[in-house]
Amino acid sequence: MPILTVRRVMPLLGMLFLSVLPISAQDKPKAENKPVPKTLKLLLTVTEQEGEKKLSSLPYTIFVEADAAGHASPATKLRIGSRIPVSSGVQGDKMEFQWLDIGTNIDARAYSTDDGKYEVIIAIERSWVDGEISAQPVPSVPVRLPSIHQFKTELTLKLRDGQTMQSTQAADPLNGRMITLSVTMNEMK
Repeated sequence: MPILTVRRVMPLLGMLFLSVLPISAQDKPKAENKPVPKTLKLLLTVTEQEGEKKLSSLPYTIFVEADAAGHASPATKLRIGSRIPVSSGVQGDKMEFQWLDIGTNIDARAYSTDDGKYEVIIAIERSWVDGEISAQPVPSVPVRLPSIHQFKTELTLKLRDGQTMQSTQAADPLNGRMITLSVTMNEMK
């Protein structure tokens, strides 16, 4: 039986080592040149005015992940409000109700642009109850007939870090009150 010497074993080990190297290098996943998403802080403020008098100013802060244009960015959603009962009629001597969602719904997403700004896409819906009218279609059964108002807008804004933009302004057709949406965007560091 031949004796293996260091001179004979070393070349064999070297060839074995070199033959394994290309295989292990091919198994490594390739690094993608995908841009790192940035987190943006959005402050949305819905203001209601009657003439010069400010009636309300409702702020909403949400965080949105901004990806490169053309890449899917997850949407950020905010839902806040209440469910209120509204009379839907009288069946015999029994009052029937329907439940309505009243409050604010916000959906937002963002994309980075080549010029260092961000394209921010926002959909906001706000509804509220204004007053209450009572009637009695059946003796001793009061009926609640509130006036329900709604503000809804979908928009795309191109904003830079730290910028505030008054984006939407509309008058309520029933009472003339002015509703304004402003958006402030900041990059999170």
